[in-house]
Amino acid sequence: MRADRGAGDLRRLARLLLPYLWPADTPGFRLRVVVAVVFLLLAKLVNVSVPFALKGVVDALGIGASAGLPLALLIAYGAARFGASVFQELRDAVFARVGERAGRLMALRVYAHLFALSLRFHLQKRTGEHARAIERGVHSVSFLLQTALFSLGPTILEFLLVIGLLLGNYPPPFALVVFLTIAAYALFTVLTTEWRTKFRREMNRRDNEFSAAAVEGLVNYEAVKAFAAEDYEAKRLDRSLAAYEDAAVKSATSLALLNAGQAGIIAIGVTVVMTMAAEGVVAGRMTVGDVVLVNAFLLQLYQPLNFLGVMYRQLRQSLTDLEHIDRLLRLVPEIRDAADARPLVLRGGEVRFEHVSFAYDPRRPILEGVDFVIPPGRKLAVVGPSGAGKSTLVRLLFRFYDVDEGAVRIDGQDVRTVTQESLRRAIGLVPQDTVLFNDTIAANIAYGRPGASRAEIEHAARVAQIHDFILSLPDGYETVVGERGLKLSGGEKQRVAIARVVLKDPPILVLDEATSSLDSRTERALQEALERVARGRTTLVIAHRLSTIVDADEILVLDQGRIVERGRHAELLRRGGLYADMWARQQAAEAVSEA
Repeated sequence: MRADRGAGDLRRLARLLLPYLWPADTPGFRLRVVVAVVFLLLAKLVNVSVPFALKGVVDALGIGASAGLPLALLIAYGAARFGASVFQELRDAVFARVGERAGRLMALRVYAHLFALSLRFHLQKRTGEHARAIERGVHSVSFLLQTALFSLGPTILEFLLVIGLLLGNYPPPFALVVFLTIAAYALFTVLTTEWRTKFRREMNRRDNEFSAAAVEGLVNYEAVKAFAAEDYEAKRLDRSLAAYEDAAVKSATSLALLNAGQAGIIAIGVTVVMTMAAEGVVAGRMTVGDVVLVNAFLLQLYQPLNFLGVMYRQLRQSLTDLEHIDRLLRLVPEIRDAADARPLVLRGGEVRFEHVSFAYDPRRPILEGVDFVIPPGRKLAVVGPSGAGKSTLVRLLFRFYDVDEGAVRIDGQDVRTVTQESLRRAIGLVPQDTVLFNDTIAANIAYGRPGASRAEIEHAARVAQIHDFILSLPDGYETVVGERGLKLSGGEKQRVAIARVVLKDPPILVLDEATSSLDSRTERALQEALERVARGRTTLVIAHRLSTIVDADEILVLDQGRIVERGRHAELLRRGGLYADMWARQQAAEAVSEA
């Protein structure tokens, strides 16, 4: 059963690699592969002729000095060795782009697939672990293609040629001994390497753990420093490194055993064949040149055979590295476009939630029967206690998840029936925690619409009221914001996020607690910019501070996944319900903080 499963894994991985070796949409690359194979065959044929040229030289010199220098044979010998090297280098040069392109396309495919996977997957993943595993797997693609085509096959071809030549020119025992030597070598290599694979898997697992822990520690650098947790992080990393060290030592020790066994098998084979050849010379059945030829064949086989052992070990390691990528690619995205999905057609931007129910886990409902409409160009705010389901509304609108019951519609179109790309292009988001890339301010604003001109970027910055601040920086718009934008304050990052949305110019705007993490003074300064951006757009505001949504056309109060109150600000205060209670508590807290 295990052998069948292993063979199935190899077949699946072979199917994974084949499209990169023989791409259907790139005939030029197929031609490169064919030309490289031709050069490979020429190299092997020329290489097999080298021992015959050497035998001729030795036999000619053995006749006596009076025969003269066998110049033609010496030239042929040198030309054969040079020709074999030239054809091999030409092979590598022709195939180089195929191997590199394969790694590039594999990397793009993996990352495109990761972006297609659901938000649920990304909330559970460990970024550093996946990044390290993907890096190893992508690098293994080029190696596997080169190995399968130019190492394993050619070595077998050369082995068969040598066996055939020995059978044609010498007694059968010579070919038999060579065959048994190679068979013993291959069997020992395969069995020992299979045994060693578990150590490589353990090394990979521990390496992934270390990478994940290291990335998490560096990303949360400020928390580490704030809690004086440097020693704790170092010990956590050292546990992974110590486990990796143990696995690496076992791998190295078993490698030494493998190398020693391979060398012993080759030494026995060479000794037996050379003894047989020497007996032939003594008996007068063979010449000294025959001894040299047989020895040259064995040495010529020994080099690729020795490499075959190394190659097989690396092949197994690369297949192990590729297993992680294969598992990722076999994950099915939770959210996919329907087969007949069409681009979203906007006719004003009305947003409608129709009796929506949803749960991340069936045992814990998040939303139950939520029903509301945001008319085109109007503003609707959603408030409520933490955990009421406010941010889940945003995730459902973006279709990061599908509703369990009901429907989310934009201009009458169920978001499940339109393409995800067109849906998300129609919505702009200013989140509570702005995500910035470690790039320039200009590049971070332009992320809203890649390819925008500098004038358009600056206009967006002016609307977001950050243009003057940017110009006050030494490098202006070319200022690099640092990882996650750590070089900017919270308010500055939020203004960059606002400018990004202005540049995107979406008909639907979502403000997901966009100012809740800021102090009151910064929040009030940003409200004007947010109001300017929201003007004329269908706007959904997820609010924590109620003072920011007093002008909303309608306010929904969520509690335990249900709408418990709805209306305008003044109306909700008159009712004296949950909203009025939240308002009173926030006003009292602000009064205390300003006192």
